[in-house]
Amino acid sequence: MATASARHILVNDEALCKELKEKINSGETTFEAAAKEYSTCPSGARGGELGTFSQGQMVPEFDKVVFNDEVGIVHGPVKTQFGYHLLEITERS
Repeated sequence: MATASARHILVNDEALCKELKEKINSGETTFEAAAKEYSTCPSGARGGELGTFSQGQMVPEFDKVVFNDEVGIVHGPVKTQFGYHLLEITERS
């Protein structure tokens, strides 16, 4: 079964999600710093780290990105029932 490691930032507002992505991609802030400051998920305290998980453990919208898109870049906003996510896949096997 496929596994991946990822980190994410969860916010309630799509505009904020897009703004954070721009700041991360421009080098104005880091993914870890943005997660600690803005993420509404408890993982924000760990820089958004979710650890390693298997396909099917996360909501479908999340899995679709994590198990199909490019590793090492910031993806999103991805809308789920929880809000808007920025995702960075750190490893996949």
